[in-house]
Amino acid sequence: MKPENSKKQKIKKEIKTDRIFEFENIIQLIQESRNRAFSKVNEELIMLNYHVGKIVSSKVAAGGWGDGTVNELAYFIILKMPGLSGFNRRGLYRMKLFYETYSPDSECYNVWLNYKDNQLNFSKKTSLTTIFEIANKSNNQIVSSVMTQLQSSDKQYAEFMSTVITQISWTHHLMILSKTKTSEEKLFYILLSLNEKLSLRELERQLNSSVFERTLFAKPTISTKMAQLPDILFKDPYIFEFLDLPDRPTETELEKALILNLKKFILEIGKGFTYMGSQYRLQVGNKDYHTDLLFYHRDLQCLVLFELKIQEFEPEFIGKLNFYLEALDRDVKRLNENPSIGILLCKGKDSEVVEYSMARNISPAIVADYETKLIDKKTLSNKLHQLTQQLTHLK
Repeated sequence: MKPENSKKQKIKKEIKTDRIFEFENIIQLIQESRNRAFSKVNEELIMLNYHVGKIVSSKVAAGGWGDGTVNELAYFIILKMPGLSGFNRRGLYRMKLFYETYSPDSECYNVWLNYKDNQLNFSKKTSLTTIFEIANKSNNQIVSSVMTQLQSSDKQYAEFMSTVITQISWTHHLMILSKTKTSEEKLFYILLSLNEKLSLRELERQLNSSVFERTLFAKPTISTKMAQLPDILFKDPYIFEFLDLPDRPTETELEKALILNLKKFILEIGKGFTYMGSQYRLQVGNKDYHTDLLFYHRDLQCLVLFELKIQEFEPEFIGKLNFYLEALDRDVKRLNENPSIGILLCKGKDSEVVEYSMARNISPAIVADYETKLIDKKTLSNKLHQLTQQLTHLK
């Protein structure tokens, strides 16, 4: 046994069981204080880079500074503060880009205002505004230090900076700036990072798997019972590029691979899901039935069942899914919870066949595709460009 493990075991023996609950409250206080301290430090760093970027941007725009002057500034900072990182020539231009992207005159800020006021004339507005609303539920107070630093009478812009821009790390911002093009896309990933507390690696995965484009184009076939639910919660197709599967996997192999990569699977379906188990046993009559993957969604407050199929959708799949949902609602669902939702993941589907199959279905159910390889981002971007052109023409 390692020395540190032995020390932990000794300490555990010294703690009385009936004191653990009281001690946990103190641990929670420590963690909350550390989180606030980190948030404050991060906010100060973001605002520092914002102000430096503003100065560089205004000087360059006015013609007073050129590339050589920016280089001189970088050398001057190194001379005066040799231990300071991030303020080289490249870093200064990143700060300039950051300021220009989120300045009071920026398209990003105007887009945020439109989402906030529900005035954006965009066919898929709900996909973006839903996550906007969720992300701002716990971040609706203006941080006074940001207001002071901005020295601005525009309270809405101060709110934008304090509740959105300063709430993710500088490294998150750099990744979003380098991997996105449109203002909508940038805001989407900022709010996704904020709402789901994405690590840098998780954010990179979401960017690489084109979550923004897939959310815009997502059209999972849903039953009438699902019509009022926010479409941001569901995708079509789902991307499981992290699975190392043979060319023709069995359903058991697919299920085992997803369980082995459960953290990545939950990241793909959304962090509101809590895993409850695989092959969940349902007893109906004198028989036992086993579902594939069962989750609980904290926001929807309901059980969510994922049924996996390695083949194209067939109408009979709906009957079995409905049977499982009925059993879950009668025997597993609690009184305070909402009806269970079924998500049928198929390796392909004929939309017309699915539509016919779902026409009279009254259970909350979804039929969606899944892919085991990343969809070409260029293809999705081209589709998004075509959609934008169509909307412009309609206007």
